[in-house]
Amino acid sequence: MNVPERNLVLSPRWLVTAVITFLFGFTVLGYLAYRNSYDGPPVPREVRTTDGKVLYSGDDVIAGQQIFQKLGLMQYGTIFGHGAYLGPDFTAQYLHLGGEKEAGYYAAQGLSAAEAAAKVRTELKENSYAPDAGLLTFTPARARAHTELIDYYRGWFGPTQVQQGLQRPYLSDPEEIRKLTAYFSWAAWASTAQRPGTDHSYTNNWPPDELSGNRPTSGILVWSVLSLVALLCGTGAILFVFGRYEFLGWHTAEEYAAKMEAPEKVALTPSQRTVAWYFLVVAGLFLLQGLLGGVNAHYHVEPAGFYGFSVGDILPYNLSRMWHVQLALFFVASSFLAMGIFLTPMIAGKEPPHQEKLALVLLGALVVVVLGSLTGEAMSLKGMLATGGPWFWVGSQGWEYLDLGRLWQILLTVGMLIWLVILVRGMRDRLRGEHPGNMPWLFVYSAVSIPLFYAAGMLYGKASHFNQVEFWRFWVVHLWVEDFLELFTTIMVAYVFMLLGVVRARVATTIIYLDIILYSIGGVLGTMHHLYFSGQPEVHMAFGACFSALEVIPLLLLTYEAWKFMGLGAPAGSSMLSTAADMFPHKWAVMFLIAVGFWNFLGAGVFGFLINLPIVSYYEIGTQWTANHGHGAMMGVYGMLSLGFFMFVARYFVPLDRASNRAMAIAFWCTNLGLACMLFLNLFPVGLLQLKKILTTSYWQGRQPEFFADPLVRFFEWMRLPGDILFIIGILPVVYLAVRMFLNRNRPRVI
Repeated sequence: MNVPERNLVLSPRWLVTAVITFLFGFTVLGYLAYRNSYDGPPVPREVRTTDGKVLYSGDDVIAGQQIFQKLGLMQYGTIFGHGAYLGPDFTAQYLHLGGEKEAGYYAAQGLSAAEAAAKVRTELKENSYAPDAGLLTFTPARARAHTELIDYYRGWFGPTQVQQGLQRPYLSDPEEIRKLTAYFSWAAWASTAQRPGTDHSYTNNWPPDELSGNRPTSGILVWSVLSLVALLCGTGAILFVFGRYEFLGWHTAEEYAAKMEAPEKVALTPSQRTVAWYFLVVAGLFLLQGLLGGVNAHYHVEPAGFYGFSVGDILPYNLSRMWHVQLALFFVASSFLAMGIFLTPMIAGKEPPHQEKLALVLLGALVVVVLGSLTGEAMSLKGMLATGGPWFWVGSQGWEYLDLGRLWQILLTVGMLIWLVILVRGMRDRLRGEHPGNMPWLFVYSAVSIPLFYAAGMLYGKASHFNQVEFWRFWVVHLWVEDFLELFTTIMVAYVFMLLGVVRARVATTIIYLDIILYSIGGVLGTMHHLYFSGQPEVHMAFGACFSALEVIPLLLLTYEAWKFMGLGAPAGSSMLSTAADMFPHKWAVMFLIAVGFWNFLGAGVFGFLINLPIVSYYEIGTQWTANHGHGAMMGVYGMLSLGFFMFVARYFVPLDRASNRAMAIAFWCTNLGLACMLFLNLFPVGLLQLKKILTTSYWQGRQPEFFADPLVRFFEWMRLPGDILFIIGILPVVYLAVRMFLNRNRPRVI
């Protein structure tokens, strides 16, 4: 395979525009970080009754949050709408139950139902926090409701043998129950108490609840409308510019010429051969992740077991879901690391000595992090690590997507730095002859962003409260995953196309710069769409709503470009996607890249935009529509991309025979059709039913586990089974190919 051509930098306007938009995005994010640091809901020093009795302290709130983390309750239900979808939202649950108990208190004093409800709304909306003293005062009704809810949660988290439905952690220590209830109480207070200087709560009146008087704010409606305006105007402007370049001959079919060298004739370097080890690990992680996904889905229809077998004591839902999410990240990250190592010698044209040793060190570190973090998470959730002990460091931090203990998070970051050294070391000679704005440098810049922005997840500590944690956590969940991994993806895919002779360097570089600009405009500030209702001021919603709408545009262009590229570069009279395997050895890698374009637009774009509108998110956050977007984006984009990388590399180890071609075909069709079944036969219709339930009753009722007992909901939950089976069948050929790659890792070059 030929080394990609050296290319002159494009017009300086591209580089300057990219830098300006990048700096603009992060300047605004810096301002929002500053606002978030002092404008979030305060954690009071003490919460007292009107007669001076202390109900709980700020330390109790933080201790309750740590119990919530250690037990993995964010993988059971949600807090402020963030977390898992099968359990309740604890903010809404406490708020609604507390409101009912307060109304009962006033009804016992002789007030009518309407008068009691009005009294409760008034008390909940009043912000009785005194910032100078750090004191929050509860009325007698609210104080009594809090005391009764401590008893409620004592029973709710009681012995497993008396629990009904989905198994919950058993909290035998009354102090832990008291502190955990204090945490829920603080969250409910922040969701109703009027933010100073505004007419709404700290959470922009979320969750919707008639008893508390929580209804959509004017800002939610205004920014939803402006979000649609931004989408329409942005789409029109970008398509105008894009069409102008097309008209000017940005790229034409004459530019492309298939120049791919047959994979079996390529002499693999020592570091490239180590990639067979990586993809063996990738296949194992993918298989385990898929099996756990099937277990998680079955909990929706049989909360107390697995086809009659009681598995809750061994593998409770919060642990199986935590592992499922973590393994998705590990499997994708491992694939990206492997692809970076494999591509580097192809881009550079040669390899420095001992690269394979560094690659094996990185692989060993990756295995240690995976096994150590999964073990620590199980120990933490099963109560084997004391709350005051090392649970935060070696157990589970307890935040979705960043569940692994801080020690494993640090080690994973170190591993990414080792990977960066491998890439820079391998590219060093190539970089000397390239302009800093050219593709090899862009490859390195994007690689630097991978460990850098993952490390943002360590900017909060063990004692940081939810508002602070969420701001930095979504720098990882959104900026790292949806922006910088997306950028690195674009560059790697562009290099694959260049190596295949499908696209020239100038065209690929132009597309990369366009993506940098669009991601900097939409993706960076679009991070805030996760934080509409987490306690941040309304300015976060303003930026998040308008700029996240623009995230759909680069996904649309990537889909268009993917299809355009696929039709070019094939020999005359044939197609790159011809069913004749000997016509194009990378057919199935290309097919997975096409799937990435499809799911990018549908899963990440359409389903993402559907839930990003503030007015929609207000009612559906934490429902199955969130899961629908998550599966379509995470598996549809990054999962399929990882499999595309896998199939591309596999061709350099596995001969182009009938068995391997059939295995790749089965993997492609089963994983994509299985994912489509999950979304369209289960997650989307259940999410629609859940949204209807919330709109006709209340958010609290739509999020209660009893919702899944509805016969129609149960029907659609069972409809998930065919998709799960099909998807898992699609994983088996990947394992088969990984084993063949490993066995052929030392195959000789065919002359």
